[in-house]
Order: sequence, then structure tokens, then C-alpha cells
Amino acid sequence: MPPVFGKEDGEFRVKPRGPSSLPMNGPFFTERRNRGDPDMIVKTLPVEQAVGKKISHDLTLIDPETGFKGARFRRGHVIAEDDVPLLRRMGKTNIFFLELSPGELHEDEAALLLGERMKGAGLELRGPEEGKCTLVACRDGLLHFSDDDIDFINDDPDWLFTTRPNKTPVTKGMAAAAFRIGPLSMERSRVDRARNASPLSVLPWSPLHAALVTTGREIFEGTVRDAFLPKLIKKLDVYGAPFLGQTFCPDDRDSIIGAAAAWLEKGARIIICTGGMSVDADDLTPGAIEAMCDEVVFRRVPVIPGANLMLARRRNSFVLGVPASAVFFGRTSLDMVLDRLYAGIPPSGAEVRRWGKGGLCRNCVSCSYPGCAFSARS
Repeated sequence: MPPVFGKEDGEFRVKPRGPSSLPMNGPFFTERRNRGDPDMIVKTLPVEQAVGKKISHDLTLIDPETGFKGARFRRGHVIAEDDVPLLRRMGKTNIFFLELSPGELHEDEAALLLGERMKGAGLELRGPEEGKCTLVACRDGLLHFSDDDIDFINDDPDWLFTTRPNKTPVTKGMAAAAFRIGPLSMERSRVDRARNASPLSVLPWSPLHAALVTTGREIFEGTVRDAFLPKLIKKLDVYGAPFLGQTFCPDDRDSIIGAAAAWLEKGARIIICTGGMSVDADDLTPGAIEAMCDEVVFRRVPVIPGANLMLARRRNSFVLGVPASAVFFGRTSLDMVLDRLYAGIPPSGAEVRRWGKGGLCRNCVSCSYPGCAFSARS
């Protein structure tokens, strides 16, 4: 007998997807599971004798030669004589036929009910197929959900709810979550329990105006050419964010403050300051940012590359101090913070202190960001 899994708000019984090692007494065998809760009746019939009957659940075909894996026969399909050879090749000697009691839900209905609950803004529900439903992004943005609520659903071992990493970018048409139950049916009370979780959503990118303040006497005097601007423009294009312009400053605190303040007056919501972010005598950018802002959210972040990233707030705008690593590496801590700012959920200082786990970029030859562990800083 499968184990019983106990929780304070109820007990979950683990049920297999179908009967195993069933004695076949004649051509037709019926098993009723009755352990005090309403249970389905499972009838098993040899495939040759199932002709003319409706299939109770999707039957999966796996074809290694063509690479196909999916529902070859869907729930409700009436088995025909011509189907028997293929069903045999699929390894189906017997077919289940289900009769659910009033307190139970079929795997398809269970997944649909939870899907309707978990489908928040920016997502659409697809399926079920083979008992599985999928939440698909219907716009570009940042996937957002409660980690605790996903754990709450999966505390019931018969629920299988999976997602892409929280607070990472998704694009329109991308699967954000997929879920199903393990057995062929589930008590309605357990489905209702899972529906207490809060929905997932895709937060849209806000087209916040941005400006760049580039610090360094060598760049200000034209000795060295700025290499960051083309990279920044490419990053901003993802968010549909207008770029207002760039100002060059020497290593002078008042000049940096004046340049950033001027862009704020022109409507910039995000000011990106590059240069002067280290600990040398000429590195004055952090002090300038702190002097002009209402709050320093964080001064450094445990992420490499990009450890010297700084974020501060002035009224409803943000000022970023960006280290030199953003010039030399394709992806740094800057990308994570820009995702959060343009989605409207800026990270807190306490939150970024937890980014160290997985915060070391692997510097892959072929970068897959944001489809990698480095991007998943929730």
C-alpha cells in the first residue's frame, strides 16, 4: 500500500496512475478503491475487447524514430478495430475505463480548475493534454509568483506544479508553468485546497525613459572612447525604453550630480552612471549618487560579474552606479536589476543580499541568459 503523507490541513493519500499487478479474472476485471474517501471504479478490458468504447484518458505514443511524444488517442475517442494494432505497438495490452464518484475529479478537470485559478495577468491557459495544462505568456515581461504558494501546491505529493524561475524574463508564446496530478483522479477537496494559492502573472515592461552619465577624465577628454553606450541601447530595446541621451563628466563630484540632475529634469526615470565605481582616489561616483538621492537601496551586490553595482532612489526615479564589468561582460548584475526596475518591482537591499547563491556567472561560450541559473535571482 502506498504511504500516507500527513499535513496539518489534511492528509494526502498517494494513489498510482492506474492499478498495478492486477489479477485478471476473465476478460473483464473491476477494482473499487474504497479507503473511506470517494474513489473511482477502474475497469480493465483487454484491448481487443475495448473496441467501441470511449477512452477515459489520453493514451501516449512515444516514437523514438520520429521523435514524437504526445497524446495519440485523446479522452473520449471511440476505439475502432483499426486502432488495435497501433495500441498494441504502443504497449497497450489492457485499457482502463473509469467511473468517478461524485467527490472525485478526472485528471483533466483537476488541472483545468487549478489552471483557471493560477492564470494571472499576461498568461493564457492551454491544455489539458495527457492530463497536463500549461500557462503560456501572452506578452513579454517578467514572470512573477509566490515561491511559497508553489511549494504549498506541491506539498500534496499528487500535485506536480513546475515553473520557470521566478522574476525572470519571458517572451510572448513561452511556457511559464506546467502542471498536472499524478493519478487519474483526485478528490475535489484536494483540488480546492490547491486553489488557495495565488496566481502567477507576467508583469509588462514599463517604457521608462533612461539616460547615461559617463564619468572618467580619459573619456571626458577624448583619450579613450566610451564602449558602453551601444551595449546599453541594446539592453534598453528589450524593454521598449526610450533613451534620452548621454553626458560625459570628469572625475568631479559636483559635475556628476549636475549631469544626473539635469537628466532627471528632462524626464528620465532611470539614470545610469558608469565609471568611478571602485575604491580609488578618483572614484567619486558612489558619493555623488548618495548625495543627490533620497535613499541608497544597496551599494554592492553579491553577484559576479557586477559586484560593485549601486542602486539609489530619488523620488520616483532610480540612479544606478554601474561598474566597469558591464563594459567587458555581456551579462552582469545590471541586467538582473534592469529587469526588476522595468517590471516595476525594484529589489530591496535585503533581497539582493540573498543573490549570492547562484550569483557566479559561468561565462558560457554561448550565452543563454536569461535561460540560465545566473538570471534566477529571486
